[in-house]
Amino acid sequence: MADEDDLDDLLEELDSQGDLETAEQVLSLRIEKRRYDKPVTIIEGFDLPQSELESTASDLKSALGTGGTVDDGRIELQGDHRDRVPDLLRDRGFEIRE
Repeated sequence: MADEDDLDDLLEELDSQGDLETAEQVLSLRIEKRRYDKPVTIIEGFDLPQSELESTASDLKSALGTGGTVDDGRIELQGDHRDRVPDLLRDRGFEIRE
């Protein structure tokens, strides 16, 4: 039993920032046209707490220089960012299905 506890402690220490969980998530990326034919980049498939999702959205908005929001467990970014978002998310450890 002590060996299992040591292993669990080691795994928690190694995964202190949720990298293992992040790597297992497969996100999808799509574009929707909204009011006045404005494109919105939508990223879905997150299995993160709301605070981490908002933090990820904030990082993406800063990196892209755009606005956006978190809605129903997905990130919505103003504009068509299909070319840059996958690389930014892969850098953060996510897997993307385009």
